[in-house]
Amino acid sequence: MTCPGVTHPTHLFGVLLAVTGNLIISISLNIQKYSHLKSAHQGSQKPYFRSVLWWCGSLLMAVGETGNFAAYGLAPITLIAPLGCMSVAGSAVMSVTFLKENLRSSDLLGVTLAFAGTYLLVAFAPNITQDVTARKVQYYFVGWQFLAYVILEILIFCILLYCYKRKDMKHIVILLTLVALLASLTVISVKAVSSMIILSVKGKMQLTYPIFYIMFIIMTASCIFQVKFLNQAMQLYKTTTVVPLNYIFFTTSANIAGIIFYQEFLGAALLSAFMYLFGCFLSFFGVVLVTRNRENEHSQQSYIDFGQIPGKQMLDKIQPEANGQTYGTLPDESNSTKSPGKEKKDI
Repeated sequence: MTCPGVTHPTHLFGVLLAVTGNLIISISLNIQKYSHLKSAHQGSQKPYFRSVLWWCGSLLMAVGETGNFAAYGLAPITLIAPLGCMSVAGSAVMSVTFLKENLRSSDLLGVTLAFAGTYLLVAFAPNITQDVTARKVQYYFVGWQFLAYVILEILIFCILLYCYKRKDMKHIVILLTLVALLASLTVISVKAVSSMIILSVKGKMQLTYPIFYIMFIIMTASCIFQVKFLNQAMQLYKTTTVVPLNYIFFTTSANIAGIIFYQEFLGAALLSAFMYLFGCFLSFFGVVLVTRNRENEHSQQSYIDFGQIPGKQMLDKIQPEANGQTYGTLPDESNSTKSPGKEKKDI
């Protein structure tokens, strides 16, 4: 039996762009993190945006995101969206090399699973070839499948937004579901805008159609609100919790959007669909392993221990509580509350 694989050269080029873009993003994140660590080590008080090193990381971030943007215009959404795991896996590997972080066994297993999942995704993703023209986008935009999907998505979004704003329910699942619902519109519009720009560059002008500007507005608005809810999740919860959950939610939402709007799995074999889902599962599990408990290791700080100082009798070590307002135990209160007369007698 032959493996479906990515046989179309345009799709292969899109995959290479996405993988390269995600690896560049992981490099940029490590450069920015190194810039913050360097400033903290030197005791610098100047803002981070005045650092040349930070701007180099930001420039690389823009290059990586541009590669991802172009990749959506060259290959199916269901092929490009799950490749975001390469950024997480690459960042874990590079942090060991450049930031001298500890290499854990779970990191090795997670990176291995992420690469294995990526291979299955590329091998069994839909291999359909279609020029996403403005007329085709218009046809998909008014199709009953997409209209039913958008109505359901708007209904769920309004319910979750009501719970978040009115009921003050700030659970991470609610926040990241809001992000994922917006992300589905983002990937649909990004693919449409990117495809129409690429076709226009090739000589098939698509920028004169109103649908191009409609999709551009949807892309911009959904990105802005998506970043807003994601930042709120980052403020309320640990990065090691937000990153894997956001990747899982985003990939699932993007795949559903690609299947419904662009009909990317239309006519796909059952084996291909199963292996594709199994590749997604391996990528999800790999990202969870790479990010699991990583922040706890970074937050470990040395505590103050007076146990070896002569003349100091301590009940315990002084160290900050993890989830409290206190700073651990204090010296023996009986010694600190002695009367002045008692102290003179002891002397």
